[in-house]
This record gives sequence, C-alpha cells and structure tokens, in this order.
Amino acid sequence: MSGRGGHARATLIAVAVVLAWLVIGGVAGPYSGRLGEVATNDNAAFLPTDAEATRAQDLAGEFVDRQTIPALVVYERTSGITDADRQRASADVARFAQVPGVVNPLPPPIPSEDGQALQVVVPVDDAEGEEIGSVVERLRDIAGGDRDGLTVDVAGPAGLLADLIEVFSAIDGPLLLVTLVVVLVILLIVYRSPVLWVFPLLAAGMSYALASVFVYLLADADVLKLNGQAQGILTVLVFGAGTDYALLLIARYREELHRHDRPFHAMRTAWKGAAPAIIASGGTVIVSLLCLLLSSLNSNRALGPVAAIGIAATLLVMLTFLPALLLLGGRWAFWPRRPRADQADPQTEHGIWGRIAGFVARHARPVWLSTAVVLAILTLGLTQLGATTLGQSDLFTQRTDSVDGQEVIARHYPAGTGSPATIFATEQTARQVAQVAQNVPGVAAVRPVSATQQSGPPDGNAPPKVVDGRVQLDATLADPPDSDGAERTIRELRVAVHQVPGADAVVGGFTAINVDTSDAARRDQNVIIPVVLVVIAVILALLLRALLAPVLLIATVLLSFAATLGLCALLFRHAFDFPGVDASFPLFAFVFLVALGIDYNIFLMSRVREESVKRGTRAGVLAGLAVTGGVITSAGIVLAATFSALAVLPLVVLVELGTAVAVGVLIDTIIVRSLLVPALAYDIGPRIWWPGRLSRANGEREARHAR
Repeated sequence: MSGRGGHARATLIAVAVVLAWLVIGGVAGPYSGRLGEVATNDNAAFLPTDAEATRAQDLAGEFVDRQTIPALVVYERTSGITDADRQRASADVARFAQVPGVVNPLPPPIPSEDGQALQVVVPVDDAEGEEIGSVVERLRDIAGGDRDGLTVDVAGPAGLLADLIEVFSAIDGPLLLVTLVVVLVILLIVYRSPVLWVFPLLAAGMSYALASVFVYLLADADVLKLNGQAQGILTVLVFGAGTDYALLLIARYREELHRHDRPFHAMRTAWKGAAPAIIASGGTVIVSLLCLLLSSLNSNRALGPVAAIGIAATLLVMLTFLPALLLLGGRWAFWPRRPRADQADPQTEHGIWGRIAGFVARHARPVWLSTAVVLAILTLGLTQLGATTLGQSDLFTQRTDSVDGQEVIARHYPAGTGSPATIFATEQTARQVAQVAQNVPGVAAVRPVSATQQSGPPDGNAPPKVVDGRVQLDATLADPPDSDGAERTIRELRVAVHQVPGADAVVGGFTAINVDTSDAARRDQNVIIPVVLVVIAVILALLLRALLAPVLLIATVLLSFAATLGLCALLFRHAFDFPGVDASFPLFAFVFLVALGIDYNIFLMSRVREESVKRGTRAGVLAGLAVTGGVITSAGIVLAATFSALAVLPLVVLVELGTAVAVGVLIDTIIVRSLLVPALAYDIGPRIWWPGRLSRANGEREARHAR
C-alpha cells in the first residue's frame, strides 16, 4: 500500500475501525456502572468447598428454615441503663420485626451483667444478598442516633457486611472519577498538549467498558464470582495498564513520524515495533493473573479471570482502536510540538536519558552493585511485616457503626456474643463434645440449639434439635470474633472436639471462616508464587530468545518485590499505624508487582535486543535505555498513581495493596529498570543473550571493535 491511494484506503480503514469501536462502546458503556449489581461480598461464599467452615455452613442450613446472618443492635449508657432505655429498646424490637428481610421471632433485649448495655440480636435472611445493606440501614434508621447519653450502634456480621457494601459502592463513582482525573493530569504533564491526552484516555475508557460487559455477563451467569475488591482492582488496572500501553505506542509513533513522511507508514512501523512488547507484557500479566485459578479460595480464583479479562480487553483496544485514532489525528495530534519528518535520531529527543545512559556506561559495575545493595537493605523491613487476619476494627481507615458497636459489645459482653462458633456432632456424643468445648480456654459458654428457639441465644433447658442424627452446639467466645484470640480459640476448639471418639465433629461460624481463609491464603502463596515465576521465565525466554537474561530479570524483580514489601512494612507500621496486613496481601502484592514490574523490563529489554541486533549489545543497551527511559518512567508514574487511587476506598487491605503496587512500580521504574538492569546488562555484555545466536554474533563484533 503506497501513494495517495494507499493513504486514502488506510484512512478509510481507520475511520471504519473507530466507528465500529464507538458502536461497541455505546453498547458496552452502561455495563461499567452495573457491575455492583452482580458483585457479592460474603466471605463465606469464597471459601474452599472442602474447608471445615464450609461443611459447617452446609450443616447449619439443615437446622434452620432459612440461613441468617445476625445484626447486633447494642445500646450503651455508661451511667447505667434506665427504664426508659429498656422501653426504647423493646419498642425498637417490635419495629425491627416489621423490616422486610428480618427473620422472626426476635428475642427480647439482652442486658449486660454490669447493667450498662442492652443487646438485640436481629437475624437477617442470608438470601437478601447485597440487599442486607439496605436491611441494616433500615435497622439503623429505626434505632436512631445517640440520645441523652445513650449510644446506639448496629454491629455484628450483618453490620460489618453493610459497611463493606457501602465502601464498595464508591467504586462506580468516586474511585472511577479519581482514576480518570489522575490519568488526565499525568497525561497533560507528559504530553504538554491540549489534544494528545484525549486519545489514550478515550482508549482506556473503551477498554474499561469492554471489560465491564464481559465481566458483568459472566458474573450474572454465575461463571465467575465478582466482589468489591476485584471490581476496584479492575478499574485501576485497566486504566493504569491501558495508559502504559498507550504511552509506549505513542512514543514509538512519535519516533517514526521523524522518519516517515506519511503518518500511515509511521504508524505501521511503530505498530510492528511496539506491538510485540505490548503483547508480551499484557500476555505476561494475563497468564500471571490466571495462575490465581490455582487458588483454593474462590475470591482469588475470581480476581484472576476478572483482572485478566481487563488486560485482554485493554490489549485489544490499544492495538486497534488507539492506532486508528492516532492515524486519523496525524501530526496535528501532537500540537504544539508536532514531529517533523527530519530523519532525526530518536536519541536526540531524549537528552536526560542519554546522559543517564552515558553515566551507566562509565560506571556500570558500581551502579548495579550499589543499587542491589540499597534494595537488599530495604528488604530488612520484612521483619516488620506480620501477615494476619485484620480485626473488624482494623478493616477500615475510618470509624464505622459496626466497629463502634463491636467495641461496645466487647466492653460489656463476652465479645463473641451474637456470633458464636457452631459445633456439629452426633447426638450420642453431643454432651461429651459440649463438655470438652467448654473446657477450651477462650470459650465462654456452650449451649445446644433447641427445637423451639432458633433465633437469639439458645435456651439451655430446652431439648436440642436433632437433624439426621446430629446436634448443633453454639459456643460463645470470650474474644471478639475477628480477633487473633478468637482464631486461636477456634484452632484449639477444633483439636479438642475432633478427638472425641465417634463425634465426627465439625466447627464453623464467622471466626472459623476467617481461620480457613487465612490457612488457604498461606497455601496459595506456596503453590502460586513458584508457578508465576516459571510462567514469566518461559515468556521472557521466548521473547528475548535467551536464558541468562530472563533469569537475571526475574532475580531483579524478586529483589525489587522484597524491597517493596520491606519498605511498605515500615510505612504501614510507622507512618500509617496499621496493625498488620491481611493474609492474602503477600500473594496479591506478588502477582501484581511481579507481573507489572516485569512489564517495564520487557519494554526495555525488547528494545535493547532490537537495538543490539543493529548496534551491538553494549551500544544497544545504551540506545534502548535512552529511547525508552522517558516513556517507561511516565508509564510507571501513571500506574503508580492509578493504584494510589485505591486510597479513596476507606478499606485497609486496598489501601495497603494500592500503596504496595505504587511503591513497587516506582522502585521498578526508577531504580531497577533505569539503573540496575541496564548497568547489569552493560557489564555482562553479549553474554546476556546466552545461549542465543545474538550472544555469539555480538560477542564477535565487540571483540573485533576491542582489537
């Protein structure tokens, strides 16, 4: 295709591609605001099917007509509950019973032993799903606010779930808006053009719309599970990675506009040069994310495909829609700094990175040794990283009604009241199991669930309900149900009741769900992390056609990952005052940091290899660093900033993940990719491509130059 006719045909094709994508965007766009409709945030739904808590949940369903999740309405007056307070609580109980979604009959208010609090257990129908948030909101409206020294809070598992649902409702609005603003500001700074920023932002929005429609349809068909965490990560990942790919393609397009008269020829060359690196980068992230399918947790298995769909949609849009937009925009899209066809060496446009490349060339070995030492020192912070299950009061970055209520309950009742551990045992051994359970430290009381009372505290004098030869025992814990103490009690309780002969005992409940989730998260780390490393190594080996380079790149990324976690551990503990990290944090941080961190090495080393074929390895390293330095740094800043947007959600686990990815990406971009990797590659020379042919060819070339 050449001449005016070829240019005209290329323009028509570009117009057709843009129009087709605009139609797709018009159809897919509304789905981006509907993802919350198919999201679920119930931790129990994400447990492994073979987990003990899952088996207990299945057994619990046989003892009740409807599965419920308790909301705990707690009234506190530190000077002592008055008769008026009791009348108010009793009146509230009658009104609670009328709320759709509440399972009747409701028990009367339970006074605390110190006389300073009343507690009402309100079972909410588990079938309400995400509408549990609306039920709890109605309970809070009825209970009203604090009055004349009486404080009122709605806590318990239902209260916590309602607060989480409210947090995740911000994803479709504030999070998306903040992400868009962050990307827009950075693009304006990078391009200093009133026009060019439109193209990558429009393409990223199209990517998000396309990903949303597929995720919505699959979640609606129950093919995959979507939760608020995955939805939030999908938003920032698509906009962050999409802008990265756009920056790489646009930078290469600008280079080629200096070498070609016609934009079509420039785009064709730029696409051929940039597409392999973009595809390899996206493919690495997709495959790494799909490794989460090996997880035993349904929540992790859901995040993998959701995020992978986002990256796949982004790749498709950035390699079709964006090139068509840029082709139609031509040189004027870069106004006021429009590139001319002057055959200029692209390195001349990258003065600062040319100077950095020169510095690396003069001090290669000291540079990579010193940067490696700095990163190794940062890894010492890992001693401050304590993976744990965050307690309810530690989940949020701000105070919530459920947190306040749980603290009131802990002050006046056995902290596990309203959220007991459930023990299922055979009828013949039920009494023995109850005695064994009662003797476990941390268990405040054990009572059977009776046939006459299935809501509120069990009646110890009523005969137990028997279903298929089994009895359910409710064990009230002394510690808050989401605390480390409660989890230790559950582990000891399981050991104790499992030893009762013939009991076939199963322990479940809210705390047991947390225990099994933490255990599964640790198992996932041991299984998934090695698989991801092997997958990335294979992709790098195929892309670079070498074995030594992939091994060194993975080593640098692992060092960067460890340094990031070490630095973040210090930040979380001493700057943010967080109590620790969730058990799933190391795995999520690893998958995103390693998959995304290797991206920048792919962008750099694929260009270094291309330049090495023409110039030799050491000259290729310097040329690749000079040419890609600006665009990769910009891409890293964009990705770091978009993940930082997760801080708008007041949830500690997402703030920690967003901070870790932002810090890690900046370390990868500024230290690893700019200094450590090029200095190491320059020092090693042609052997970096061992055992490929380029290693031998460049070795001979550089040996001749040395003579």
